[in-house]
Amino acid sequence: MELSAATLGFIHNHWDDNTKTLALQGKKYPEVDMPLALRQIQGRQIAKHKLPSWYTREEIRYPSHLSLEQCSSETTARYKTSLCQGNTLTDLTGGFGIDCAFLAAHFREVHYVEQQPELCRIATHNFSVLGLTQIAVHESDSTLYLKHMQPVDMIYLDPARRNDTGGKTVLLSDCTPDLTQIGALLPEKARRVLIKLSPMLDITQALKEIAGVSEVHIVSVRNECKELLFILSSDPVTTPLLRCVDLGNTRTHLFSFTREEERKAVCEYAPEVLRYVYEPNSSLRKAGAFSLPAQRYGLKKLHPHSHLYTSEQLHSDFPGRTFEVEATGSFHRKEWKSLLGDLTQANLTVRNFPVPVAEIRKRTKLREGGDTYLFATTLYNEQKVLIRCRKSD
Repeated sequence: MELSAATLGFIHNHWDDNTKTLALQGKKYPEVDMPLALRQIQGRQIAKHKLPSWYTREEIRYPSHLSLEQCSSETTARYKTSLCQGNTLTDLTGGFGIDCAFLAAHFREVHYVEQQPELCRIATHNFSVLGLTQIAVHESDSTLYLKHMQPVDMIYLDPARRNDTGGKTVLLSDCTPDLTQIGALLPEKARRVLIKLSPMLDITQALKEIAGVSEVHIVSVRNECKELLFILSSDPVTTPLLRCVDLGNTRTHLFSFTREEERKAVCEYAPEVLRYVYEPNSSLRKAGAFSLPAQRYGLKKLHPHSHLYTSEQLHSDFPGRTFEVEATGSFHRKEWKSLLGDLTQANLTVRNFPVPVAEIRKRTKLREGGDTYLFATTLYNEQKVLIRCRKSD
């Protein structure tokens, strides 16, 4: 992907500048391909946080904002490498090439497939910069390529999740390629298939529509659910394993279970809030692990639908956030005023509570932030309470 000397110089001199301001100065630099330069500058600014190892490589070229928005972060791409098996890989939805580049380090032969010519040119350039000579770039429709490709050890797919008008979609049938149409062909072409899907997708429905799923990885980064990874294996599995992972913190939280384990789990309910309160991370909540965490960690649940737990003794290995309780009170005005005292700001979370966050903030006049955390929730006896606490981890 060739850029003129003038354009390269402009990009180098303005890496950290505001692209909107630069766009207004286009007439001052007639020798510069301004749209391309601005795209590179904006792309590198995004990469600073999303792809730090690529950010340090000035030779890397960046695509449109939409392609950058849709691509994996370096954190989640590195996690996918732990799921690799085999010598040959085909990435049927190459895109910007982030996942393909990181996965390629674990394979002898890799095929990148993408139907957009510009993305193919960018990927070819970047793979060369990164020294990934084992990757062959194919400009092709993924479904057509799949039908005629030779079998490989592993296939990776990240279906496009936007409709014809550019809006986001989460239904499998609305993705490109349509997994409901090509699903039967995938196990014929690879011993292992890794599919990245939207965190908004209904896992239960997806398991009904995708055959042969052996594992589902629910991946969060700093407690924000980012990706659902479905692994299809040639080994028959009756009950897929759900693996919940939270990345990007000083400690990586892991929690694995099956739906059958969750269904059989028995948890005890607390008659009151004890010294510590636990909030499961977003991956557990997305996966539907509600009773099992209480059983595994010896905790008591506050309410069947609150999905908060409590204990008298600290369980520091809990996969989520842990808080030490300072006080608990009802949502009656006199009680919450006494509970809050002269507090002016707090981090507020609502769990199984009839009053939304905005209304609680309006009544209490509490700003967001600070070191105090408030949970508005319902106890097992149906009492509505506010729990004032501080993080203990």
